[in-house]
Amino acid sequence: MTGTFFGEFDLASLSLWLFYIFFAALIIYIQRENMREGYPLEDDEGNRSSNPSMWPVPEDKTFKLPHGRGEVTVPSGQAPERADIALKRVGPGNGYPLEPTGDPMIDGVGPASWAPRRDVPELDGHGHPKIIPMSGNEAFRHAAGTDPRGLPVMSADGEVVGRVVDMWIDEPEQLVRYLEFTLDPKWGTGNRLVPLTLARIWRDQVKIKSLYGKHFATIPSLASATQVTLLEEDKICGYYGGGTMYADTARQDPQI
Repeated sequence: MTGTFFGEFDLASLSLWLFYIFFAALIIYIQRENMREGYPLEDDEGNRSSNPSMWPVPEDKTFKLPHGRGEVTVPSGQAPERADIALKRVGPGNGYPLEPTGDPMIDGVGPASWAPRRDVPELDGHGHPKIIPMSGNEAFRHAAGTDPRGLPVMSADGEVVGRVVDMWIDEPEQLVRYLEFTLDPKWGTGNRLVPLTLARIWRDQVKIKSLYGKHFATIPSLASATQVTLLEEDKICGYYGGGTMYADTARQDPQI
């Protein structure tokens, strides 16, 4: 041989092009992995989107869930989207707003919307339900401020709809998530939860401004008296959140 193999070869240029190719492949890989939830894309009405991603949906990957909760395969095995959305588009094209076709708070649309999460409680690192009634754990007690237990629950229109009977705590986070109250027979039966962030605790009452008295009977209830599931949490929070707009038609007008 009269010369070296790389005598006329630009190794610096090769290294640079290999880096470009690797970096482009990495970006494409990360983008496809990001498409394991919510794809293929849909429009506002749940129909297949006319503008899908420029990259194909990734191949199925199976994840083993902790605490013996089985497996989940994505993207094909993800929770199906809700197919009972009671909304209609007010105009012919994409981007037009949607308006409810029934009772938006009952139908769970708009501000009252909820996602089809798993109907199981959220667990802590030890496999125990995170959110439980304070009455079910002797390690927690009320230490400061106004204890809401025993106080009447007042709606936005001044009706006494029930009485607080317990507080539900997030045990790992060590804070109160919900108040539990028993409905007055005039407004329904059984117990309901209200997110603490949507309740105002006064010295002599607990005020819930997002709902009127007539709305309390249809607050989503719990299947168990000792735990709340992810799906139940989403429906409960959505119902109260929806009331901030839909409880009164005047709330739907522009606010200046």
